[in-house]
Amino acid sequence: MGILNQTQNEYYNNSSNFGNYQFTSLDDIINQFMIAYIGEEKIIGKASRTDVQFHAMRALAELSFDTFKSVKSQEIVLPPSLTMILPHDYVNYTKLSCSDSSGIKHPLYPTLSKTSNPLKIRQENDGGYDFLIPTDGVFLNGDFSTSVQETGNAIQTAWKRSSAAGQQYSASSTNHVVKVQNDRLEFFHPVQNINGGFTGRFKACWQEINVEDIEVIHLSAKALSSAAVTGKTAGIVRIGFSTQIDTTAQTNLNQGGYNPKAGGGNDLLTNFKKSRNMDPTIFDVPNINGTSFIEFNNGSGTMSAATSLEEVDVSNLDTVYVLIVSSGGTFDNTSTFSPASDPDLNTNTEGINAVDDVTINFEATGNKLLYHPNSTTWDNYKSNKPSENTQHDYDYDDHIFEANVGRRYGLEPSHAQDNGSFYIDNLKGMIHFSSNVSGKTVILDYISDSLGTDGEMQVHKFAEEAMYKSIMYAILSTRANTPEYVVRRYKKERFASIRQAKLRLSNIKLEEITQVFRGKSKHIKH
Repeated sequence: MGILNQTQNEYYNNSSNFGNYQFTSLDDIINQFMIAYIGEEKIIGKASRTDVQFHAMRALAELSFDTFKSVKSQEIVLPPSLTMILPHDYVNYTKLSCSDSSGIKHPLYPTLSKTSNPLKIRQENDGGYDFLIPTDGVFLNGDFSTSVQETGNAIQTAWKRSSAAGQQYSASSTNHVVKVQNDRLEFFHPVQNINGGFTGRFKACWQEINVEDIEVIHLSAKALSSAAVTGKTAGIVRIGFSTQIDTTAQTNLNQGGYNPKAGGGNDLLTNFKKSRNMDPTIFDVPNINGTSFIEFNNGSGTMSAATSLEEVDVSNLDTVYVLIVSSGGTFDNTSTFSPASDPDLNTNTEGINAVDDVTINFEATGNKLLYHPNSTTWDNYKSNKPSENTQHDYDYDDHIFEANVGRRYGLEPSHAQDNGSFYIDNLKGMIHFSSNVSGKTVILDYISDSLGTDGEMQVHKFAEEAMYKSIMYAILSTRANTPEYVVRRYKKERFASIRQAKLRLSNIKLEEITQVFRGKSKHIKH
C-alpha cells in the first residue's frame, strides 16, 4: 500500500525530481476524486471525467494565483534597451529585484502610476493625426548592407531564397549559393555536368510586403549580369512583383525548400521537373503600361545604373512579393566553368549575378491611426538619471542646509531607495526599467496558472483537500436541481479548506519568528 515506488538508492543517485514527494499530480487528483466522490450513494451520483478534468484545471489555476507558493523565476543581465520580455507562461509578478556581487537580492519598485509607455500617435506639423503610411518598415534591407548567414530558407528575416533546378535537377547542395556579399545580393551559377548534360540553376530571392492600404507602388533596382564566355551565354536577372510564391517546403524538389512555381515529383533521380523561376509569367503584377518586371541581361559583368518599374497597380491586393530571379545563362559541352571546391568563394570558375539598392516607393493614406515605435514618455524615462542616484549628506552639505530646517517632509516611502524602478507594459509584454538598472542582474519572480505543461500540473499535499472541495463545489453549483443548502455547505467547506491550505503553505516557523523579534526591544522567552 506504500506510495513510494523507488528505492532510496534510485532516488538519491538516479532521480531528477528531488523533493517531488510533496506534490500530487493533477491526474492522480482526478482519479482519486472519481473514485471517492462519484458513484452510487455518494454526493455526486454521476459525472463524466471530462467535467471533473475541467473543474480540476480551473481549481488548480485559481489556487496557483492565491494559495500556492510562487516558485517560478527568471534572471537576465539587463541590456541597454532597459527592457525584459515577459515569460511565455507569465500571469503576474510577485517580486522584481536585482542581485549584487554577493548574490543578495535588492527589491525594485513599481512606478506604473507614475509613468508608462503609451501608444504615440503619428502627427502632422499642425498637430493633426497623420494617416500617410510611411515607407519605413514596409520593405526591409533593400541595400543588402547587413551581413547575414544563409541559414535554413532565409537570407534574413525579410528575404527568402531558393536555388532550384534550371535545365535539369541536381541535389548537389554545393551549388545552392545565394548570399549577401560585398554589400549586395550575389547569385553563384556554376555549370553542372549531369549524366553528360551541362546545366545550371535558376535561383530566386523574395520578400513579402503588405500593400493593404497602397494603390500604386514603384520599384527601382541595380543589377549585374555575368558575362558571356565560351560555352555560356550572358546571365539574366529579373526583378518585379509576384503573387505566385509557393513558400511550402518542396523537399522532393530542392533541398532549400522555397521554390516559386515549382513542378513536382517524388523520385529525385528520374521524375524531376525544371523550376519555372525564369518563366516571365511568374511576374503577374504589371504596371499601367503592362510591364511586369525589370530585366538585366547585357552580360557586362558590372553593376548597372538604377532601373525603375513605375506605377504598379496593387489596389486589389493585400500582400505582394518583391521577387528577384537569376539565371547564369545556358551552358553547352564547350563550357569551361565548373563548381568551385568552396562555393562560398568568389572565384573565376563561377558565373556571378548580383543585385543591389532595391527600393520601394509609394504614397498611401490608411484608415487606421499610425504609431511611433516608442513613446516620448518611455524615451524620457529610460534616458533620465533617477533622482535617487543623487545622494546628499544633509548634515554637512552647505548647499542644501535649508533642507534640515524643518523642510524635509513629504518623503514618498515607495521611492525612498536607490535600487531602481520598473513598470510593466502588459500590452506589449515588456518590463521597462529605470536607467540605473542597466547592466545589472535582474530577477523576476512570477506566478503562472500551473497549466502550461503536464509536469507543472501538480498540487502540494497541503492543498490536496482544497482541490477536492473546489471540484466538488464547482460540479454541484453548476448542476440543475441541486438543493441550495448543499451548494452552500460545500462552498463553506471549500473556503475553509483553502484557508487551511494557505496557513500550511505560509510555512510559519515559531523559531524563525522568535529570532526576528530578538532584535526588537521586547524580550522573548521560550
